[in-house]
Amino acid sequence: MLRADDSLRSQIATNLATHERSGEADPSLRPAAVAMTVVADETGEACFIITRRVSSLRNHSGQWALPGGRIDEGEDPASAALRELDEEVGLQLSADRVLGLLDDYPTRSGFRITPVVVWAGTHVVLKPNPDEVAEAHRVPIAGLDAPGIPKLFNLEESDRPVLSVRILGQDIFAPTAAVIFQFREVAIHGRNTRVAHYDQPFFAWR
Repeated sequence: MLRADDSLRSQIATNLATHERSGEADPSLRPAAVAMTVVADETGEACFIITRRVSSLRNHSGQWALPGGRIDEGEDPASAALRELDEEVGLQLSADRVLGLLDDYPTRSGFRITPVVVWAGTHVVLKPNPDEVAEAHRVPIAGLDAPGIPKLFNLEESDRPVLSVRILGQDIFAPTAAVIFQFREVAIHGRNTRVAHYDQPFFAWR
């Protein structure tokens, strides 16, 4: 079991600090941020938070997602990710809980997503906002090393492979899957793995 302790927090922070982050310079993309949040479950095992969006939302309704959204005027990716964590799952964390950033991911729907790795730690209570979040789950990070993660497949409409990860008994696709996979590779294992070249399934293009 991977424990959510000070050793893991230090390991993640060190790996992110030594990672040469890749940004996305396209000015036509709208800036957004997501929170890849490390949190303990009731046994102390290190997990990350993932949500399912409510079906009534205008964009990407019902899809699995990391807490996040557009970066507002005057915000940077870290402050936007922390705000969204509070708004979506009632988790209020200070700026010193930000451990670092992963690579930007340009989406087919016109966003530049900056993943922000956040340390929530132990004794955390999640309070999903019913206007935005249908479900909120803690997924063990160690499970990301299971056989078959990630999976790649080809789309007729694209010359790039689509990436997915299987968690909670379901296949979850890029961009969320790309962030999760790079978190495993960079933050946990210290590997210089890129993910921006992986495509998204057709239903996520809009």
